[in-house]
Amino acid sequence: MFTLSDAGGVLKNPGAKLPYTRSAAFAAPRWWAKSYWHDFDYVIAIDYNRVKGTPPNDPTRPEGEGKGGGIWLHMDHGSGTSACVSLSESAMEYLLRTLDPDRHPVVVMGDRADLKRSR
Repeated sequence: MFTLSDAGGVLKNPGAKLPYTRSAAFAAPRWWAKSYWHDFDYVIAIDYNRVKGTPPNDPTRPEGEGKGGGIWLHMDHGSGTSACVSLSESAMEYLLRTLDPDRHPVVVMGDRADLKRSR
């Protein structure tokens, strides 16, 4: 279970309740396949190996680079991710407008077997 504390993206803030950082720095590299170019139009940081209260794309990794990081909820491109969770644009907009930092939102992640054991 991971908290969700910061959001951002390439697009203007759609009314997010979480702190939102708009920046072109979120843009996917143009050498990626075109289907991935809008992945980071909206993102919500999953608080794993990151500093809460910073933009989602802050590179600081408190537990070290070897533990990974930069795991987000982001826009869907029609295929898998490398640990992120991808959602439709309408779902991302809904979450951004709905997730209230005062309610301490979380995401529960894991493989099916681990999640089933933790019930």
